[in-house]
Amino acid sequence: MTSGAQASTAEAGPVVAVIGLGRVGLITAVGMAELGWQVFGAEADCAKAQAIRQGIVPFYEEGVEGLLRAHLASATLNVENSVSAAIDRADVVFVCVGTPEGQDGAADVSDLGRAAAAIGARLDGYKLIVQKSTCPVGTSRMLESVIAEHSSANGGPGEGGFEVAVNPEFLREGKAMGDFLRPDRIVLGVGSDRAATLLARVYEPLLERMGRDADSTIVVTDRDTAEIVKHAANAFLATKISFTNMVADLCEAAGADIEPVTRALGMDPRIGPSHLGAGIGYGGSCLPKDVRAFASVAERFGVDFSLLAEVHRTNEERVDRFIARVRDAAGDLDGSTLAVWGLAFKPGTDDVRDAPSLSVVEALLGEGAAVRLYDPRAMDEFAAHFPPAAGIAYASSPEDAAAGADGVLLLTEWPEFLAVDLARVSQRMNAPVIVDGRNALDPDQLRGLGFKYESIGRP
Repeated sequence: MTSGAQASTAEAGPVVAVIGLGRVGLITAVGMAELGWQVFGAEADCAKAQAIRQGIVPFYEEGVEGLLRAHLASATLNVENSVSAAIDRADVVFVCVGTPEGQDGAADVSDLGRAAAAIGARLDGYKLIVQKSTCPVGTSRMLESVIAEHSSANGGPGEGGFEVAVNPEFLREGKAMGDFLRPDRIVLGVGSDRAATLLARVYEPLLERMGRDADSTIVVTDRDTAEIVKHAANAFLATKISFTNMVADLCEAAGADIEPVTRALGMDPRIGPSHLGAGIGYGGSCLPKDVRAFASVAERFGVDFSLLAEVHRTNEERVDRFIARVRDAAGDLDGSTLAVWGLAFKPGTDDVRDAPSLSVVEALLGEGAAVRLYDPRAMDEFAAHFPPAAGIAYASSPEDAAAGADGVLLLTEWPEFLAVDLARVSQRMNAPVIVDGRNALDPDQLRGLGFKYESIGRP
């Protein structure tokens, strides 16, 4: 599972440090090791660091565990508790700490500031500090200032001392390892030719293994522009989803069908087919947070970006509309039992942050329903929000969740749900009702099996 580049380039090329081994950081560290670089990952959480040293990935992401174990075994990747130890060994330092949402919607960059102080205290010569965390425009200048403030080494910001670059990540949860190793673009926000050359060198083995050249893959720009690219990308994707859901509402009102509408839209090369699925809205750790953060940035600069407020409002309304559809299909929810298929915000991950399932389950419980929950990967994460209790049970399979239920609610389009024997499921249910929040199932098949079936924007 390792590349041929590993043995040939690890000796000759730059040594890489990765500060913060969360989802982005660990995938970056594993990916850099796969490209052949010597990597030192630093994680301040001792328990998490120890688990990673043992080859245990603290989240679910396909393809990460095997590569992690291979590179730990070859010592291409080393995991440190000490940020200082990782920085001391590195030429290029990727900063991948979290930037959670603050109370005002703006990104909280305090962890980034602490990482910058630790980096500054260890500078002993030129190092390239690469901001990979998603941050509002202007953060790289703050990072540069804090590093300089805490550094006693000769030479301040610039080619003589250290430099800060911005290299945003574009990793989709559920497909993150593949996205790192086969990116559609790499954005380098730099302030000098030296920084651009060094960072391009880091990614050179990646281009070689893909058989692509730098001109077709790498976008070199200034740091402020690179910071805006990341927020703009996620805000645009969220806008596309909310727009699709509004079109789905129109289709329902007019008696039209959203499926051929989105299929035709996606065939337009100016639009493309991704993020055109009608449903219960977007969630996860990126889109909701980044929409609000980007709106906060626009407000700070005096730019009227009220479009983003509408994107957010439209997404928030999806759960209310979905619950209304459940009532229409299943009747009075008080005293009913409903099976929920899918808790993660999307297939391929165990992440439930800002997942629509959280709001759906809360609303169902508020109306007096009992819920039986199933997800192939995310039940432990979900149970941290809704532990087993009266009215809340976790099932061992989708079929067990549906047994005795007055309806099934499909919230995440895991492939497992598409392979369920629905004829058997209907026999075990109290009432054969399915409300499909992702338009993942075949309406004709379900109605042919006697189900009362509701979906989004389809007649």
